This record gives sequence, C-alpha cells and structure tokens, in this order.
Amino acid sequence: MSEKRQDYISWDEYFMGVAKLAGLRSKDPNSQVGSCIVSPDNKILSIGYNGFPRGCSDDVFPWSREGDELDTKYFYVTHSELNAILNYRGGSLEGSKIYVSLFPCNECSKAIIQSGIREIIYDSDKYGDTPAVIASRKMLDAAGVHYRRYIRSGRELKITV
Repeated sequence: MSEKRQDYISWDEYFMGVAKLAGLRSKDPNSQVGSCIVSPDNKILSIGYNGFPRGCSDDVFPWSREGDELDTKYFYVTHSELNAILNYRGGSLEGSKIYVSLFPCNECSKAIIQSGIREIIYDSDKYGDTPAVIASRKMLDAAGVHYRRYIRSGRELKITV
C-alpha cells in the first residue's frame, strides 16, 4: 500500500484560489475581485466577482474610475461579495465563511452580516485606511463576524486551461 501524497493544498489555499480565479472573470480593467462562500463542512456554496448587474451591458456602462460621477463605474458595479450572496440559491448562509481577495467595503459587510456569514478570510487590505473599510471593521466587530488575513503559503499553483 502506498502512502498518500503530502503536498496537497490546504482548504485555505483551495478556497482562496477559487476566489482569485473567480476574480479573473471580472471585466473591470483596474480591479478583479473574487469571492467564494463556503459551508461549515467545506462545501462551496456560491462564487462571485465584481461586475455589472445582469442586464446591464459591460459594453454600455462605464468602467472609468474618474470623471463625472455618473460616468464612473462606482454607481453601477456590484462587488464580488454581494454577487456571491445574491447568486446563492440554496437557502440560508448562516454559519458559513467567505473567502475574498480584497477586504470587504462597508456595503458588502452589511450584506455579509445580514446573510449570516460568520467568518471572512481576505487576501489584500489595500484600502484598510479608507472610511469604507474602517466602518466595515467597526460593523463586523459589533456583529461578531470574525475576519482574518489569508496567510500565503508562498506556493505557486499553475493551472493550464
């Protein structure tokens, strides 16, 4: 009988990899953010990435970050976390966790809290000092939603498609 292999990826590597892969579906030229919602027993429940709502053409709506407010993406783009929550069709997300490539903003944190997600595992916190993320942390702390930074293993995973 042979020994099992020892170099398999961890659950955190797997789910963060899925979240980052989902982010690659985003057509946003500046930010590709992905999310993966996981059940307490490590089953993928839903996936999302940042993009426009269904029916809103990404060829018509703006991707710009600067200019007149209505000519920028900010009023139109749905963030990956909210997309993952809205994409779920299985009932309650109570007790689940979400892997996300970027720490959630205040609006996504509201949806995370309301949906019953209990843990956030995030990779980047590049907007950590902005009012939206400061408010996000304040609400998550008050609601008892645990969050932790993903610890990169340094392992390079290559997927050939």
